[in-house]
Amino acid sequence: MTIKRTSSGGSRALSRRGFLAAGAHGAAYFALARVLTGCNSGGPLGGGGPAPGLHGRLGDIGPLGEPLDIGLRIPQGFTARVIAQAGQMVAGTSLRWHTDPDGGATYATDDGGWIYVSNREFLPGGVSALRFDAAGEIVDGYGITTDLLTRINCGGGVTPWKTWMSGEEYDLGLIWECDPWGVEAARPLPALGMFSHEAAAVDPATNIVYETEDKGDGRFYRFVPDTPNIGGRPDLSSGRLQVMRVLDDVVFEPGRFAPVAVDWLDVPNPNPVDLSLIPLTPVTDLLAAIDGSLELFTPTRAQAPESTPFKGGEGIWYHDGIIYFGTKGDRRIWAHDPVAQTLACLYDDDEYENPILDSIDNIVITPGGDMIVVEDKSEANQQAVAITPDERILPLIELAGQEGSEVTGPAFSPDGQHFYFSSQRGPGANATTGFAGVTYCVSGPWFQNPGA
Repeated sequence: MTIKRTSSGGSRALSRRGFLAAGAHGAAYFALARVLTGCNSGGPLGGGGPAPGLHGRLGDIGPLGEPLDIGLRIPQGFTARVIAQAGQMVAGTSLRWHTDPDGGATYATDDGGWIYVSNREFLPGGVSALRFDAAGEIVDGYGITTDLLTRINCGGGVTPWKTWMSGEEYDLGLIWECDPWGVEAARPLPALGMFSHEAAAVDPATNIVYETEDKGDGRFYRFVPDTPNIGGRPDLSSGRLQVMRVLDDVVFEPGRFAPVAVDWLDVPNPNPVDLSLIPLTPVTDLLAAIDGSLELFTPTRAQAPESTPFKGGEGIWYHDGIIYFGTKGDRRIWAHDPVAQTLACLYDDDEYENPILDSIDNIVITPGGDMIVVEDKSEANQQAVAITPDERILPLIELAGQEGSEVTGPAFSPDGQHFYFSSQRGPGANATTGFAGVTYCVSGPWFQNPGA
């Protein structure tokens, strides 16, 4: 698959700092915004966006202020706090916060509060949870993969039945289904494939699970359960793992998107390695065993040679009948229509000089249709950026003085007042993986007409 461009004017200037002030609107952003316009349903029942009943859209956030002493720039009139820092006890709980926080999501609770879950992208991995009351104060903290040795838990995904799918990002990685409340034991889902998992999303109309793979030649997968139990909880222990094949070149025409047809190819052996043969500890032995075993099996991404490679699959989100996902290697955002069986490239930063959004990682879409994308490029000024249906580009937050880190785990509280995220190797600069990480909450009037 290649990208064909129909423009003849070359790259356009789209300044990261000057976009809003100049009033310029890039055609790619127009294309993406038009897809999201009017979409105020179809969000997850839990997850990174506010509650489904909260259909307000991001308001006039305004410019970011000067850096705070906690390493952030935030909108004027908002407040920020550190809610957890690697290696330290979370205030008011018995939980010591993990290093390397990555994928995250929120879940509404019956008492008007919510839970925020967070992956650990290191060895061992794991998932932790913070519980908040209706006022946004932490009342509990706990691990939800206790006594389980998961590895390099990167992104994940919220299910309509209110569980968290945590993806292990290495060649022998699995999806682990976790209970945010910590009642049910986490369980591996080998039927969803063994590969370098990034994130996952469920189409509630079919209960098909879509998955991204963070490899330079990774694939875009779907898992079709044998027993979908639409409207309820499917049986994810058996089904077909498939990879996408794009049937024509994707055409990127500034100002519009051109969908092309796709189909799906079965993966003959979703679990090509017996994990019981891989040593669990120590970390160095595990990595050596993985490296030494790669030539002994055919990875899932290579089992259907006619399938289409994607350059580093990242965040993925279901919204209003469409599956959106990003790829970091080419800095693109894609949209898959599972009914029409098409794929469109909605954003390609090669179209612009100095683009506002020049790194693609986790993706969140709110019920009102705002797309939030966080950046991973190891620079000091990495942001969480929103693309709104009314064609605005809004930086929501920016890391300050945190070179070598990345923004991870974006999620809004169900009431839309609080935005959670982490600096994976913050709060300082150039920290070593495995020793740092900080999780923030930025609070304020994020959404206009929240009850509309």
